[in-house]
Amino acid sequence: MSASRNNTLFKRPALAFGAVDPYLVYFSLSTIETTDMNPGFIFLLLFVGIPVTELYFMIEVGSAIGAISTISLVVFTAVLGGLMVRMQGFSTMMRVREMAGRGEVPAVEMMEGVVLLISGFSLLLPGFFTDALGFLALIPPLRRGVILWFLQRSSVIQPAYKTESKGPNKFDAIEGECHREDD
Repeated sequence: MSASRNNTLFKRPALAFGAVDPYLVYFSLSTIETTDMNPGFIFLLLFVGIPVTELYFMIEVGSAIGAISTISLVVFTAVLGGLMVRMQGFSTMMRVREMAGRGEVPAVEMMEGVVLLISGFSLLLPGFFTDALGFLALIPPLRRGVILWFLQRSSVIQPAYKTESKGPNKFDAIEGECHREDD
């Protein structure tokens, strides 16, 4: 295989404005081990990576539509996001009250409240990346699915105990006798 042909194998087509290269996203996400993440790396990502990403997107959008339009768009997404978080927060609070009134534990609903709080915070931050994450968290089925996935992955919710079927009863029984001794 010639050198020029080898170079064309790894060339990817040019991306449109604002597009993210899926190869780089897959490569960077596949190299991160979630079980061995260094807290310093997480803080670096939060306090350096996200602001740099926000600046990049703001500069790109500002150069495409203008500075005033970009600032107006950022303010509009903050106001719209605040209103949506408020409506969904009240809805979640009412579900928590109903479940507590029935004597049920509103665990998932309370986690939804935490996600809505984080979503509202990210929508108030100026930028398009955090706004996109905040608006994604406002989609109720997606939010609930992510919460349930997180709870199952963190071993809070565990699947029911199952054994191999040995007949009509699926569980092993330990037989024994019990005697009560009164004082």
